[in-house]
Amino acid sequence: MTADIPTNGIDFDVRVRDLLEEYGDPQACAAELLCDRHPADAVAFTLVEPNLSAKDITYGELRDKSRIFAAALADLGVEQGDAVGVLMGKSEALVVALLGIWRRGAVHVPLFTAFAAPAIALRLTASEAKVVIVDEDQKPKLAPSEDMPDGDWTTVVVGAVADGERSFSELMASYDVDSPGNEACITGGDAPLILLFTSGTTGVPKGVPIPVRALASIHSYLEFAVDLRRSDTFWNAADPGWAYGLFYAIAGPLAIGQPSILLHAGFSPALSWAVMDKFGVTNFAGAPTVYRALRNDPTPIPEGVSLRRASSAGEPLTPDVITWAQEKLGTTVRDHYGQTEQGMMICNCWADGLREDVRPGSMGRPIPGWAPKYSSTAPTRSRLPEPPAGLPSTRRRAR
Repeated sequence: MTADIPTNGIDFDVRVRDLLEEYGDPQACAAELLCDRHPADAVAFTLVEPNLSAKDITYGELRDKSRIFAAALADLGVEQGDAVGVLMGKSEALVVALLGIWRRGAVHVPLFTAFAAPAIALRLTASEAKVVIVDEDQKPKLAPSEDMPDGDWTTVVVGAVADGERSFSELMASYDVDSPGNEACITGGDAPLILLFTSGTTGVPKGVPIPVRALASIHSYLEFAVDLRRSDTFWNAADPGWAYGLFYAIAGPLAIGQPSILLHAGFSPALSWAVMDKFGVTNFAGAPTVYRALRNDPTPIPEGVSLRRASSAGEPLTPDVITWAQEKLGTTVRDHYGQTEQGMMICNCWADGLREDVRPGSMGRPIPGWAPKYSSTAPTRSRLPEPPAGLPSTRRRAR
């Protein structure tokens, strides 16, 4: 993994420039940036089961398995720029699938596992997905109905399959690391990596193309705002079906080469305390609802819980949670703000040289590299620019 970058006294403008050059390079390759450049024996994730058994997943394993899955995607007709929907929980198969998609130069379309069929159908049809990868327990949502069209996408199931479906495990067993189509595509920094749809709170959800170069922003957030260090045991509890979990629990740690926790289970306060205690989590991130649930849980906080840093995003952080964390956890929960379209950009940063006293109710200050400006005129659709050529919109596919 990359070494710590000391932030106290560094020139943040230079650091931002370096990250933009790294991830925006015309020869940028997502598979290289997120996997292949890291030592093969370095741990990428510790996959934790509900019973607290755990398995380390190395970059070497992810490299080989994602090469196999990329070859399978190639045989399924997935080409560079094609959209691939993913309706999966947190698991090793999820990470393999994502890296296989990106190795192929395809575009990941996140599908939150709590979505009902209409929300899934909107994203699959608007992105013109060629393949959808789904956990077996989520498969009923894809059954043709008045809410779900009988799409022309290929369905790959992690688990038992029915007629017309493809088995993830059988695909992985049918190819090897040298099969054709496993090559890591050089796409450049402007190529799409993810097509993430907005939540739709202000209208019909819209597809936001996230290019490879956005990894510069994702990397800088973990470095500047979260203060992620090589010595940390990091756990971002957010779901990868949305931006905060996908960007900062999966893609960001992969880009940095930072080992992190991946919990193969739904959220529960008691299990969260147990994970923090057993695995020595020192740097934790989650939504305010997570912190409130932890605060309200009657489970005694284990003596082994010792957080160096705690961060929050997704909704405003209330003062009572900040006070509770200071009294019970010995650290401050720092509020961070971002959007689907930009990622995290205004934060109460943790890093040396950026850290200030927290003012309850304040989002903080812009992260280096961001310069928000006030506009008295709201943009309208007619004034919004078209996506650059090669980036998918809700109606145009990249080629």
